[in-house]
Amino acid sequence: MAEPELSRLLRDTMRRRRLSPQAVADLTGIRTPRIRAWAEDGADGPIRPTDRELAELADALALPLTTADGHRGRRRMARH
Repeated sequence: MAEPELSRLLRDTMRRRRLSPQAVADLTGIRTPRIRAWAEDGADGPIRPTDRELAELADALALPLTTADGHRGRRRMARH
């Protein structure tokens, strides 16, 4: 089974920048448990990010944000 895209991007970025989930939460204003859930399960896990949360993550961590690939109209992060 493929690793969820958001999970991989978030964990790779946090590792590369030496950021904890709490540090990402402080940067974005998003609660730490949500950051942890996305790092583990990605955007399709039980805790789903809103478009606004995805945009906040993309802005705070300088991640690219692409348009939906047909998944309920959600915007998705992708590595370019």
